[in-house]
Amino acid sequence: MGSKRLLSFAAAAVLALSCYSPVLLGQNRTSTAQQTDEADRAQNAANALGEIMEAPDQGIPEALLKNAYGIAVIPHVVKGAFGIGGRYGKGLVAQRNADGGWGTPLFIEIGGGSFGFQLGVEATDVIMVFTNRDGIRPLLKGKLKIGADASATVGPVGRKAEAGTDILLKSAIYSYSRSKGLFAGIALDGAVIQLDDDANKSVYGKKSVAADIAKARVSGAAIAVVQPFIQALQKYAPPQVPKVSRKE
Repeated sequence: MGSKRLLSFAAAAVLALSCYSPVLLGQNRTSTAQQTDEADRAQNAANALGEIMEAPDQGIPEALLKNAYGIAVIPHVVKGAFGIGGRYGKGLVAQRNADGGWGTPLFIEIGGGSFGFQLGVEATDVIMVFTNRDGIRPLLKGKLKIGADASATVGPVGRKAEAGTDILLKSAIYSYSRSKGLFAGIALDGAVIQLDDDANKSVYGKKSVAADIAKARVSGAAIAVVQPFIQALQKYAPPQVPKVSRKE
């Protein structure tokens, strides 16, 4: 009698496991696919920054990048992706650590806004250079609305363009766009940039990792996903403590 009960229990356990296993496999496949999407996003952001900086006589001024407190790159922002009008896109942002190196990138989304006349085309790359802590702080807390939380100014163009301390103090954010090879500064009036909680959770295991930026307390697997973007930042904005005074 006892052996029959044991066999019945074992059969039930096997049946339950067989039903549960496909669920686990499905969840694992979903997680892996999403991480692949985020890896592609990091690579696309790295490519966008590289293409801009390698263009002859164009690009973001080296002095501005050298003193940048944070940089966001949002490749392939599209028109009218959700709802009527507006823009939508996904990218990454990173800020410098206290030693001048780049911290852990966060996944972000951008939406809304007029985005200026340069974005009459269907898709464009958007780059934002943050010059102080006040400009990037709202975004790291969850959401940044251009014009309400911080001002954004059309950025100067040309790698050797004058972008000294004076210009860095005039705006918290300088913004740029690149569409079909045309690179220029861009207005982002009314645009909303926010953390992409789902992407951050997929890569880092939790929705918000803003507190980990300076400490870089993330896994090697997570760093591998965003490594292309980190390498692009290191190449075009080498480690250096910004000269501009940082407001607490």
